[in-house]
Amino acid sequence: MKRYEFLEHVSDAYIAAYGRTLEEAFQNAAEAMFQTMIETGTVALALEETVTAEGCDREALLYNWLETLLLKFDMEGKVYSKFEVEKIQERDGEFALKATIRGEPYNAEKHKPKVEVKAVTYHQMEIKEQKRRYELKFILDL
Repeated sequence: MKRYEFLEHVSDAYIAAYGRTLEEAFQNAAEAMFQTMIETGTVALALEETVTAEGCDREALLYNWLETLLLKFDMEGKVYSKFEVEKIQERDGEFALKATIRGEPYNAEKHKPKVEVKAVTYHQMEIKEQKRRYELKFILDL
């Protein structure tokens, strides 16, 4: 099973991420977002951090997860290539995730920048579960 693919869109990055579990699909969505910005194969696993995100539904959780990672790039100057979403939990209608992410400080010469991601959007965001497989679709504003 492929982890993610880039779908056709006129001006932005339209991504479909897949997983056998919702956690795996969220991991693959994060990898696809960073692959949009840089060549993730050049990222060393020098740093390990714990990240959390919350949302009022699964779509809000996906948005907040990706936005948290994008802010780490924009504000802290870090890039990541390994994402391990340990667990996604639902409690009283609220969703939360905890993840371990691995990467290093951004270096334009080493990481070969591609395009700038300005924002994660809710536009055309979908989360589907079918036959023990999750499919997430989302658009990144470039």
